[in-house]
Amino acid sequence: MIEVIPIIYHNDILFFLLFVSVLLIAFIGIYISRIRKKQQIHYVFLLNVAFMFIWSICRLLQIIIPDKNESLVISLEHISYIGVIFIPISLLFTGIIYARTKISISAKHLLLLIVPTISLVMVFTNVYHNLFIIEYSYISTGFVYGKYYIVHEIYSYACILIGLYYLLYFSIRNSGFFSKQSILIFIGVLLPLVVVLLSTQGIVEMPVFLENISFSFAVLCFAVAIFKYKFLNVIPIALKNVVDNISDAFVVIDESANIIEYNRMFNHLCNNKLDANRHENLYDLAQSIDGLNIDIAELAEVVVASRKEKRQTFEKYIISEGFESFFTVEITQINSQDHYLGTLILLKDITEHKKNIEAIKEQQAILLEQERLASLGQLIGGIAHNLKTPIMSISGAIEALKDLTYEYRDSIDDRSVTEQDHKEIAKDMLGWLEKMRPYCAYMSDVISAVKGQAVQMSASGTDKFTVDEVVKRVDLLLKHELKRHHCVLKIDLCIDKSTEIKGEVNNLVQVFDNIIINAMHSYEGKNGVIELLIVRSGDNVEFTFKDFGKGIPKKVADRLFKEMVTTKGKKGTGLGLYMSYATIKGRFSGNISFTTKEDCGTTFFISIPCITYSTQEAE
Repeated sequence: MIEVIPIIYHNDILFFLLFVSVLLIAFIGIYISRIRKKQQIHYVFLLNVAFMFIWSICRLLQIIIPDKNESLVISLEHISYIGVIFIPISLLFTGIIYARTKISISAKHLLLLIVPTISLVMVFTNVYHNLFIIEYSYISTGFVYGKYYIVHEIYSYACILIGLYYLLYFSIRNSGFFSKQSILIFIGVLLPLVVVLLSTQGIVEMPVFLENISFSFAVLCFAVAIFKYKFLNVIPIALKNVVDNISDAFVVIDESANIIEYNRMFNHLCNNKLDANRHENLYDLAQSIDGLNIDIAELAEVVVASRKEKRQTFEKYIISEGFESFFTVEITQINSQDHYLGTLILLKDITEHKKNIEAIKEQQAILLEQERLASLGQLIGGIAHNLKTPIMSISGAIEALKDLTYEYRDSIDDRSVTEQDHKEIAKDMLGWLEKMRPYCAYMSDVISAVKGQAVQMSASGTDKFTVDEVVKRVDLLLKHELKRHHCVLKIDLCIDKSTEIKGEVNNLVQVFDNIIINAMHSYEGKNGVIELLIVRSGDNVEFTFKDFGKGIPKKVADRLFKEMVTTKGKKGTGLGLYMSYATIKGRFSGNISFTTKEDCGTTFFISIPCITYSTQEAE
């Protein structure tokens, strides 16, 4: 039997509040359903909205229909319990999914539906046993509950409290206790919980419709959290797992250096001592760890300094039991509206970075040594080719002088040889000696030019040289190679020859030799011309090497300077241009680039800073 208590004096207010609640619930449901990439949290929240909509729409209809239609009122009451019974379960799943981001539905989760299902059966069969409700009423104190209702009530409150605990706890953990999101959820949780307790326990006499309105208020709070503060986009446990599994360690301390928060990596760094006491003082903790090479006084000083300069950064090599790594330590103060809340100490693990740097240095040393040996081999070949002709010529001159010496010796006792004949022999000897002089001078120049080329790549770059010096050396060293490849080097020097460049001349000669030799090879044995234009542009000397050979294929050109690539197949390594790029960039602070077109040729552009006139005058 339902007790129909007149509520006419409440009608307008309740009707308006319930009507607004239904519209609000429907709007939120439509909004979330229109989200394209929904996650589990969206689906379970939709389930909450659906159950709340069923409950609220039934209550709204109970106000609209006449009080005389008792059977319809009771039917609506039964239907409304579909929402009432299953909302606690959906709230529990909401909290769990919010905390864990995603769960796999298993048999143990389905077991949670046993009690609500029994409760729903009890509601629809209540007319036969009255175990759920003995007497219905629109007023909270008018309800008389059956024996089974206590089971339903205990189970429902347990689900609601656990679900709301998850929501509130992980919202605070993720966003902070005083964040607007956490405050909204706290208010949204507290009001309906208080109203339901006061209503179902009969503590305060109130219309039962207020339960719906209080839950609608909770939905309103959640709506603001969803729309404005992205409540459903927060994944606390997932973020916590990420933070716990990164190689970086962090700890948050308060003004007294007591530990507020930390991640698993920091706990590992502290030999897992924080598991026992979360609120350990950082300085006491550091002192208690054997072998931890951290200067406590220095750390405290840096923490204090971070409050003034906002952030302090330094590198630290940290060793503890079974652990040793390089870290970049960042210490930053945490403020909220200019109020100091604590200090974040972030330790970024740079051990791998350090190892990579060392590996790069080792690899660079190997490449430099390979390039040096390749250059030495090239130089030895060049020396052999350049010295072969003058040595053969000198050897021929020596043979001629030998013959003249024998002739002169035999003529000493020969009375038929006149004074004039002796003078002729002497003249021939002097002639051969004069022919040997330029060959010797040429050999001396070659030796002078190549003498520094055998110096290691690590040689000091504090020297300086003139444009004229580098041009002469390139011309001299490549004279034979150019002739052998049927090529001509045309040098257009549009700059003062005495213009000085800072660095080691042999390094630049090596780069130029490599570019010119590649240009020769691009003609593939045919006659060719290589143009070298040298101009001054501001504080830079610009060298332009142009050939009209076969050019560089696009697949090679795209990777040139970035890795060791070559167009010569097994005959080349690609090391020369790779190292040339490093030399121009690293040793001369210059730039090197190129343009190319297949079957038309390639042009290399090298720009190097020169010593300005003001610098020269200062010297």
